Amino acid sequence: MDGVHDLGGREGFGSVPNKEDGKPFHAEWETRAFGIVQSSALGPGWSIDWFRHCRELIVPTDYLTRPYFDQWITTLAAQMVDEGYITLDEIRSGQSSFIPQPAHPPDTAEASRAYVKAPKSYAREVGTAPRFSPGDSVCCSAMGRPGHTRLPGYVRGRRGVVHAHHGGHLLPDASTRGETKAEHLYTVMFEAGELWPEAERAMDQVFVDLWESYIDPV
Repeated sequence: MDGVHDLGGREGFGSVPNKEDGKPFHAEWETRAFGIVQSSALGPGWSIDWFRHCRELIVPTDYLTRPYFDQWITTLAAQMVDEGYITLDEIRSGQSSFIPQPAHPPDTAEASRAYVKAPKSYAREVGTAPRFSPGDSVCCSAMGRPGHTRLPGYVRGRRGVVHAHHGGHLLPDASTRGETKAEHLYTVMFEAGELWPEAERAMDQVFVDLWESYIDPV
C-alpha cells in the first residue's frame, strides 16, 4: 500500500537521529508497550503482517509525529477493538469490564523458558522451482499494491541483481489478508546510482529482501 509510512529513500524529513547508546528503550512506558504487544502476538489470529498493515493505517499526521512505541499501542488497541477483546468505552474510561480468569502458567521453569524462546519461523515449502538465481538481473514492479506489501517505493521500477536466494517464505501481502501463501524470497542488490540519480558515481550498494512476485527478469 502506498502511504506516508513508506519513507525509505525519501527526502525532506531530515537526518535519522543517532541512537547508538545500546539501549532498546528510553522510558519505562516503552518497555511496557513492547511487552504488551509481544504478548498479543501469541493470539491465533495475529500475524506480523496484519499488525504492520494496521499501523500503516494511522493517519499521516499521527504517524509522523507520535513516538514509535506509541504507534504500537495505538495499533494494538485498534486490533483488540476490532477483534472484540476490548471496547472504546473501556479505553476512554481506563476501566476494564473483563472478569479475570485463573491463570495457567507452564508447570516448570524449564517449560517457561522453552515457551518464551520458541522461535517463530516464516519459512515454508514452495511447490515450484525458483525463477531466479544469484547473479540474475531483475527489475522490480513499478506498481504499488492495495493492502500491505514489503516492496519499498524507492526500488519500484529499478533494476538490481539477485544476491541470494532464501527459499520459500510466507508472502506478507497474502498474510495480512489471512491467507497462507508462500513464495521464494531473494536478496537483491541495487547500485545506489540506480536508486538515486544524484548518487550516480557512488560506490554504495543497497540490499533489499524481495519476494518473487515483486520482481521480473531483465
